[in-house]
Amino acid sequence: MGDNGGVRKLVNAFLESYGALPHVIRLEGEDQIDRGSILEILEELKGLIFPGYFTGKPLKGDYLEYFVGDVLERLIENLERQIRHALSALDPSPQDPGSEARALTRSFLGRVPALREILQTDVEASYEGDPAAFNRDEIILSYPGVYAITVNRLAHELYLLKVPLIPRMMTEHAHSLTGIDIHPGASIGHHFFIDHGTGIVIGETTVIGNHVKIYQGVTLGALSTRGGRLLGGVKRHPTIEDHVTIYSGASILGGATVIGEGVVIGSNAFITKSIPERTKVSVKNTDLRLLSDKKEPVSDVLQDEFWDYVI
Repeated sequence: MGDNGGVRKLVNAFLESYGALPHVIRLEGEDQIDRGSILEILEELKGLIFPGYFTGKPLKGDYLEYFVGDVLERLIENLERQIRHALSALDPSPQDPGSEARALTRSFLGRVPALREILQTDVEASYEGDPAAFNRDEIILSYPGVYAITVNRLAHELYLLKVPLIPRMMTEHAHSLTGIDIHPGASIGHHFFIDHGTGIVIGETTVIGNHVKIYQGVTLGALSTRGGRLLGGVKRHPTIEDHVTIYSGASILGGATVIGEGVVIGSNAFITKSIPERTKVSVKNTDLRLLSDKKEPVSDVLQDEFWDYVI
């Protein structure tokens, strides 16, 4: 026989918890946003941006018009519904959420063709910047950096349209898959290249110029968040100008920090002040001692020196 008394105690414990913590429970959520639908929307958008790559079967040219129309029909219905739910979550009694959601959906989808042009430059930057790349198909199909950038550019447009919830849900999904955490508010120029990518963090108010290359473990973050929500809307994250390269493990912090055009930031640098253009920034080597298996010195202690980078 089941332990009905024990189950009842557990039920009561959960109900007591729900009553004590009302901010992490949603009841009667008829207009509740659906995470699964958001992921479906992302897949449909990815198929529109890179047609033929993610359809599961060859996409013939004479079928292209039907394909686009079919995807758009599903997208419009699904995205409009989720935007309406997001607006209702922000304002439980909006004036006309259906009409606003319809307008936002049309406006967003109207921006996607232009995003394809920018994303093509990201693919090109990845191909030109990575000698290990076999071809552009490999980059589109498998590179986590390109996926994270694709999702971010889509989410950024929704963010600019002030659509709540959905942009962050999109970028956090990409974060969970790639280890690349880009806030949808970050503004990123064309020809953006993320190499490897794992552990990259790019904050909400970051501004990144054109032809920027970033390696794994880089943080473009806030110098301090002790002000909490009072810092909302304040520029907390750095500005990275054109043709900047940032090597692995570097941290660049602060809303007043500007990394000038053509700067190269070496690995593990910790930067909280602006760097003038055409500058190379490096961290002094720690002392290294080489020993053979016989525990005898192979050479003298390596002298501290600044790294030289070949770009």
